[in-house]
Amino acid sequence: MYVCLCRGITDQDIKDAVSNGAESYRAVRDLLDLGTCCGRCAPEARAIISDELSDIAARISFAA
Repeated sequence: MYVCLCRGITDQDIKDAVSNGAESYRAVRDLLDLGTCCGRCAPEARAIISDELSDIAARISFAA
């Protein structure tokens, strides 16, 4: 699903950025140029990033 229509960024693009080490909205924004046009995507992008980081933390704690 497209999250940022201005830049053509999908939820999978955001998830991939987090999987590849981006640990914050700012890091994803800088990497993908996300939310730099109209800003409407920021709340949804933040939610996706938060969910992905939570999933990663859960997998790490489950593996430990």
